[in-house]
Amino acid sequence: MKLWPFKVVAGSDDKPKIAVTYKNEDKEFAAEEISSMVLAKMKGVAETFLGLSVEKAVITVPAYFSDSQRQSTKDAAMVAGLEVLRMIQEPTAAAIAYALDKRAGVDGKMNVLVFDLGGGTFDVSILTIDDEGVIEVKATGGDTHLGGEDFDNRMVSYFVREFKRKHKVDISKNLKALGRLRVHCERAKRTISTTIQTTIDIDCLFDGIDFSSKFTRAKFEEVNVDLFKKCIDTVETCLRDVNMSTYSIDEVVLVGGSTRIPKIQGLLQEMFDGKSLCQRINPDEAVAYGAGILAAKLSGMGDEAVQALELIDVTPLSLGVGCNKDVMVVLIPKNLPIPTKKEDKFYTIRDNQTHVSLWVYQGERSKSTENYLASKFSLSGLPPAPRGVVNVTVCFEIDASGILHVSAREITTGRNNAIKITNNGSLTNAEIKKMIEDAERYKLEDEAHMKKVMAHKALTDYVYKLRTKIKDYKVRMKLRKTGISVEDLEDIDHQIEEAIEWLDEHPDAEIGDLQYKELELNNIRKLTKLTLALKN
Repeated sequence: MKLWPFKVVAGSDDKPKIAVTYKNEDKEFAAEEISSMVLAKMKGVAETFLGLSVEKAVITVPAYFSDSQRQSTKDAAMVAGLEVLRMIQEPTAAAIAYALDKRAGVDGKMNVLVFDLGGGTFDVSILTIDDEGVIEVKATGGDTHLGGEDFDNRMVSYFVREFKRKHKVDISKNLKALGRLRVHCERAKRTISTTIQTTIDIDCLFDGIDFSSKFTRAKFEEVNVDLFKKCIDTVETCLRDVNMSTYSIDEVVLVGGSTRIPKIQGLLQEMFDGKSLCQRINPDEAVAYGAGILAAKLSGMGDEAVQALELIDVTPLSLGVGCNKDVMVVLIPKNLPIPTKKEDKFYTIRDNQTHVSLWVYQGERSKSTENYLASKFSLSGLPPAPRGVVNVTVCFEIDASGILHVSAREITTGRNNAIKITNNGSLTNAEIKKMIEDAERYKLEDEAHMKKVMAHKALTDYVYKLRTKIKDYKVRMKLRKTGISVEDLEDIDHQIEEAIEWLDEHPDAEIGDLQYKELELNNIRKLTKLTLALKN
């Protein structure tokens, strides 16, 4: 949060809100709203390309997303006007892309490890792919807070210390300086993936001080060594989860832009005894491509190979109920194929207990409070009885999108009192409705803003074109021959410079003002003469 160019504040129920300045006003947005803006943008891109409206989509999420994060993603899609056909894990989507690319060469079953290191998240999945197009996820692991941005952050922190050492000034609190430094760090990271050394040069980074520093690949690897180790440790854990060795893996598929880092590739090759890493599929596009293939299958489109694909995904984290003495009772263990449904019985712990609270947790710790609290709800109206007599059957059901549905019923009296949990991190219908309305309003405002930007650009181009023409010696001589005097030309120069100055001072001018300014320019007799002369 310290390195983000925006603030995070507490909203209602302590829900985090992103605070930004929009049109000189302070605004607060839920993460779902920001996500919906991205999805709405992509929806628009697709519609422009296809020439028709897009109403449904397959959406990918990091493999280690919790149920709350998946539900929030689904809410964001709804706000963006999209129906989610299926939500799948990113390495699984990449495996689909790989499977289709490899379909002609698969002989029997192949064990594939997908190593997905993107900008913000890291996922590992082990899958089997057979020659009939069945893709079965065996295990998944990862970290939703590890990716290219973390490598950038390490570089930013390094150069903040370097700047302080060289100039005795601390820039860690200046967001503008950090933002500029971050941009240069990301460029340097890309550069040292292909060369050994680069130089960061930033004019007036802070308080008029220029900053220049050399940065080597070795230094990059040094400041990120623990993060690289974390990636390899996750691969080892994933292999242990399914009792497989590195020799059992037929192919290691690289996905995500950060897999271009030589040290990452070197560590993986070392781990897999020099095995060549698969880089045939575009690491930046593989996930989206795989999601597109699945969308085609679910829509009944695509060729026979697409329709033959069969996907068996798994749940990334164990799910269970928090019980007495802080014990986590697991109903659905991690890496269980989905969709799935499991039930278990829980008994009252006090005499005449008529009410139970069910706390649903997600994670791998035996102590429930050490795991992630997915949701909680109550079941009341139980018949009074001695402890241990009344039992409640709890049902966990995970759908094909990996979203959890929980219900409970009391069965001693035969009464069915099922309650379905609404995730405590998801939005209410009222919140979704408001966000949809806001999104439409922002869309209209953005369209109006783009019209202003284009009108401003058009007038700027027009004025600068005039200035370029009028500065040309041959054109000036031609104009003199048409009767325009030196004084007239100087007046024209003055009018053009005034127009340029006005445009610079009014970057957010309304369309009406821009049109009036253009009319003003065209109504100047000398400029009209100039325009006619230039046309001739």
